[in-house]
Amino acid sequence: MRGLSVVGGGHVGRVLGRLFSSKGAFAVQDVLARSADSAAQAVAFIGAGTPIASGGAVRPADVFMLTVTDDQIVPACEALAEAVPLQDAVVFHCSGALASDRLQAARAAGAYVASVHPIRSFADVDAVVAGFAGTFCGVEGDQQALDVLLPALAAIGARAVQIDPAAKTVYHAAAVFASNYLVTVIDAALRAYQAAGIPEAVARELARPLALESMENAFRLGAAPALTGPVARGDMTTVLRQQDAVMAWDAETGQLYRALVPPTIALAARKRAGKP
Repeated sequence: MRGLSVVGGGHVGRVLGRLFSSKGAFAVQDVLARSADSAAQAVAFIGAGTPIASGGAVRPADVFMLTVTDDQIVPACEALAEAVPLQDAVVFHCSGALASDRLQAARAAGAYVASVHPIRSFADVDAVVAGFAGTFCGVEGDQQALDVLLPALAAIGARAVQIDPAAKTVYHAAAVFASNYLVTVIDAALRAYQAAGIPEAVARELARPLALESMENAFRLGAAPALTGPVARGDMTTVLRQQDAVMAWDAETGQLYRALVPPTIALAARKRAGKP
């Protein structure tokens, strides 16, 4: 069984380390964290490995998983390349925003590099471990690295999706659109209802069925077929009247409304053309 060392003792490193170990995908070897306490806690959660505080001696391994923050990926990789021989080893990070090219120091030392991004929240580590099966992971990198990582991901129940490394930042933005900005748009709807005199709790009940049905239709039918409303009908008089009214009520929300009109017009054109 290949040996895996974890660089970074946070939630992602703990969850993946435990899953890789418990499912027999890798034998966890060393767990490197910023402090001795953090390393020990990570090892306790993983159930395997030797805790090592930052600056400690890391042993050579077949696979190194970097689960540090994005701004620490390059320096952590450089430090790793200086600390241990990496010839023919696999080095991968778990960032959603950065591609495997940030691991150039490892590649220059003879390693094969990749990135593996589990598409889910790691706030509750116990819940993630229990329900990880079926989790999508965006992957890209050297084929030699993927030949090692893809079977390991399959062993822990992950669903790997290969992505274009040149579009890694756009890929990550997709998650922001689908999650963060979706909440922003819903907040705009709730505040607009309240501006019309509707209590916040009632506003949520008004928006809920519209939002849930629209999302369900978009995922079931495709975005274009799911589009309804004044833009889809070509009623631009109503759109412009709403835009002016929202701008007068709240300028920032009005700018958001105005920014959403052109892409919605394009979506409506796709609907008329019968495209998803």
